[in-house]
Amino acid sequence: MDFLTRQTPWAIAFVLAVLLVGGYRLTFAPPADFSESIVVIGRGASAPAIAGQLATAQVIRHPALLQIALRLSGASERVQAGAYLFAKPENLFVVAYRISSGTYGLPPVRITFPEGITVRQIAALISEMLPEVAAADFLKAARPHEGYLFPDTYLFPPSADTASILALLRANFDTKIAPLAADIAASGRSISDIVTLASLVEKEGRTTESRRMVAGILLNRLKLGMPLQVDAVFGYINGRDTYSPSLADLIINSPYNTYTHKGLPPGPICNPGMDALQAVLHPTKSSYLYYLTGKDDRMHYATTFAEHQANRQKYLR
Repeated sequence: MDFLTRQTPWAIAFVLAVLLVGGYRLTFAPPADFSESIVVIGRGASAPAIAGQLATAQVIRHPALLQIALRLSGASERVQAGAYLFAKPENLFVVAYRISSGTYGLPPVRITFPEGITVRQIAALISEMLPEVAAADFLKAARPHEGYLFPDTYLFPPSADTASILALLRANFDTKIAPLAADIAASGRSISDIVTLASLVEKEGRTTESRRMVAGILLNRLKLGMPLQVDAVFGYINGRDTYSPSLADLIINSPYNTYTHKGLPPGPICNPGMDALQAVLHPTKSSYLYYLTGKDDRMHYATTFAEHQANRQKYLR
């Protein structure tokens, strides 16, 4: 009897430990049928909705307990939106910490925007690579920034949203354009005119040499008060990546139609790169007023319309 009495505290402790371990496994431990998954938490999502998502994805067992854990830690209002990778089973407290601290478990999303990309194309690429960002919402916010979203390679966190993406691209533009301040001032043109003209040059020229030549020709036309007659604007007007204008397009009613409106269009038609910006600031001076890209993939220039027509016959037929 004395032996049993002496052993009772240890027996009770053992039973309690078993109950605690069992209780932990039934409540806080990950589900037995856990499988690796990526869960996208929407911006502004409620704690019940988030807990339900994680339970449905088999990341946690009991959504109500996650809500309690978030509430007790004061983190229910600090859940970070974005895509989370749950690669291995984690207990409820670790999951709560991760979603409240933005520990996504995913590498930054790497996106390259090539020179000449439009905000419409950027919106499509962003929504593909960052599903939490809706293309329509991004496009609406980005349209006023056409031309000023610098084409480059960026690393975005999984939590990136429209505002942070636009801020990063605009900040990069400001950084890239800063060293050109003296050249811009010397050109006598506004930064708006420089960017708009560079966007046309970006679409019309394929090499540094051809961009500088095209820039010089467009500047010649502006000085003479001639229409710029840049075909690339019709792709922008019609919302297409590549576009060969028809005769009907040439008279389309749009302020971007450089056949029916003299001078520069109201704004950029794409986001030009540094080479196009430099071409506008340092154009090749010539007496040419016309250019075309022939079927031989080379640029051909002319001083008179008659010469231009001869080039059309020779290089486009």
